[in-house]
Amino acid sequence: MGVSVEQCLAKIDRGDRLESAAEMSEEYRQSLIHLLTMQADSELAGGYGYVPWIMRAPGVEEKHVVAQIVKDEIRHATVMYGLLADLGVDVADHVRAHDSILAMRVDSHADLGTARITSDKRVNIFYYPIDTWADFVFFNFCMDRGAGHQLEDVRHGSYGPWTRAIEGIFKEEKFHIRHGEVWVARLVGDPATRDDAQRTFEKWYIRTMNIFGRPGSAKNVLYRRLRLKLRDNGEVRQAFADEVGGLCRAVGLSVPAWHPVWEELPEDAHIPG
Repeated sequence: MGVSVEQCLAKIDRGDRLESAAEMSEEYRQSLIHLLTMQADSELAGGYGYVPWIMRAPGVEEKHVVAQIVKDEIRHATVMYGLLADLGVDVADHVRAHDSILAMRVDSHADLGTARITSDKRVNIFYYPIDTWADFVFFNFCMDRGAGHQLEDVRHGSYGPWTRAIEGIFKEEKFHIRHGEVWVARLVGDPATRDDAQRTFEKWYIRTMNIFGRPGSAKNVLYRRLRLKLRDNGEVRQAFADEVGGLCRAVGLSVPAWHPVWEELPEDAHIPG
């Protein structure tokens, strides 16, 4: 199975999309599996984190919205695990081994920076609990938007089945983002919830800024060479920050300063790619 690195890159460089494992070098296949697993585990962990808010959401309409978001996230996970199965991954074994781990959350006051603390591949923002309705709202507002900026690269990437799957996922993520925007305006516009909204936004903004990885990382360079990503981590982060900054100015939120974690870490410390 598979082809040489040179054959695989030649096809990618021509602008062709790969459609099966038979067209991939082992380097490409392993890189793709890593990225697909990160997304699949993140989608599943995200859905698990939202489940309690079906009961706790304010009103029947919002319970329905949360239930729809949970359904979307589990569907996204199912699609991504399906792509992994097509590449020969034993998905049932992976989920069986990680199912309870993916539901695990850290203390709400924990600060993980960019660390991953379990054996699954979720983006580490999914370790944090969603304790309040404001947490739910600002997770939608920040993280779903951050994920959208990352998925934008996939839409134009080199693996055909992934690009096609992302189109449907992208549309549903936009619904989640819009839900967050509507509620951000409500929470910020109400004097009773404005201060809590500012504090909650600051928390999730910093956590989301940490998901994009170190600029110029070796993994990111490889992913761009394989056209599994198109932009440097720093470019994607800046696009997210610029968009959020504009939205915050419109509603009157202040954007907190964010300091790169890796400035205080050794070069070989683990940072998401």
